[in-house]
Amino acid sequence: MEMKELNDQEQVRREKLAKYQEMGIDPFGSAFKVSHHVKDIRKLCTKKSAPALDKMNLIVTVAGRIMAIRRMGKASFINIQDKTGNIQCYIGIDVIGKKAYDLFRLADLGDIVGLKGRVMMTRTGELTIRAEKYTHLTKCLHPLPEKFHGLTDVEERSRRRYLDLMVNEEARKVAFARPKIVRSIQKFLDNQDFVEVETSILNPILGGASAKPFVTHHNTLDKDFYLRIATELNLKRLIVGGMERVYEIGRLFRNEGMDASHNPEFTSIEVYQAYSDLKGIGNLTEKMIRYVAKEVTGSAVVEYGDKVIDFKKPFKWISMNDLIKEKTGVDFLKDIHSFEEAKAVADKYEIHLDKFKNTIGYVMNEVFEEVCQDELIQPTFVYSYPIEVSPLTKKEKNNPMFTQRFELFVNGRELANAYTELNDPIDQRERFEAQLKAKALGDQEASEMDVDFVEALEYGMPPTGGMGMGIDRLTMLLTNQSQVREVILFPTMRDK
Repeated sequence: MEMKELNDQEQVRREKLAKYQEMGIDPFGSAFKVSHHVKDIRKLCTKKSAPALDKMNLIVTVAGRIMAIRRMGKASFINIQDKTGNIQCYIGIDVIGKKAYDLFRLADLGDIVGLKGRVMMTRTGELTIRAEKYTHLTKCLHPLPEKFHGLTDVEERSRRRYLDLMVNEEARKVAFARPKIVRSIQKFLDNQDFVEVETSILNPILGGASAKPFVTHHNTLDKDFYLRIATELNLKRLIVGGMERVYEIGRLFRNEGMDASHNPEFTSIEVYQAYSDLKGIGNLTEKMIRYVAKEVTGSAVVEYGDKVIDFKKPFKWISMNDLIKEKTGVDFLKDIHSFEEAKAVADKYEIHLDKFKNTIGYVMNEVFEEVCQDELIQPTFVYSYPIEVSPLTKKEKNNPMFTQRFELFVNGRELANAYTELNDPIDQRERFEAQLKAKALGDQEASEMDVDFVEALEYGMPPTGGMGMGIDRLTMLLTNQSQVREVILFPTMRDK
């Protein structure tokens, strides 16, 4: 990136560096001990009158970035912002002394400073720190963007997240809410006797999901590896090994498009519970989301755009076929007997089919995604998926064309995906072989044959329920964000 020419404000700020040094001050400072954050101060002083605050005599030491300056000769007001909020500070030459006030005169918006002082209430009723000591900590060499006009473009805010966090309170809320969501998930699962594990990001075999991979090269082994597209197969190896209840929260990488709800690298959680099944893992998923929503937002009923999403009510369960039948009148189980009949339904809704999508099951899934999915606003478990799109899932007992799988939809988007896991090694080998045939026909998202995983199953995996969920999409729902880039601190970006 080329260095830009300095504008007038930037030039003035740089010229001040020498003045700090003349005063014996390092313009880029050193360690500073903080006693309180802004949030702590507001909590201590809530509902206190001015006389009560004076009597309290609360002395605090704070540090933060200057977000506003109102100079009035020998006294000034500034607003400083730390990670928890913004507070007004009064700085008077009669209190901090001429030398410190001369130092303050060099301050610009964006500078990071430390203040020690007494908390008081101004005549206008604003909580204020009356500075007794002023410390310069770090010089800001650029003017800050204007709060409401300087950084409104989502793409620009994503590129320069540090500026976004400085001037955009909503961005800070999301940044702090996301780790709270992750901690809440961990707390819920840990209390259910699950154990969190870590598995390899570099995989020699593509598997665990249907997605295009990123490929990297290991120099020592002189071998290509895939960045993982799922954690599934390794976590199921741990179930075979006897760990019984495991989960992993981690980055996945899929070499696919970018849009409002997709980023090539994203965070997911996968959960596996031995001796469970689709219904059991569905109940766990429902309770977990309800718990996390309440922990993070204070309620299991959340606002999202102009909608109200109710996680408090029991989630709806409906089969894919019943949904398609409701929407189109076509019953794929009774009315469709050949690929040609299925393709006629796809043609009616102008759905393009890739050449490897040449079975009834593939068409059925495409019709569902195109015609039904967008209308699933309230939490809905859609179950009974065609076997072609579920290579790692146990078949339904009554109809082997379908599998014991659900996807959870909220606001028209998939939030979670779950299976009664396939633990029959012979069936699993056949599914991998079918995926290899699809790959030969051009399906770049098809899985490869994982011989070691089949062998692991041959040692015996207990009946198991498994679920994967996107942390990014859950964060979008719970923080009311419409773009996935808003909930990823540093999303993948196109070149300017």
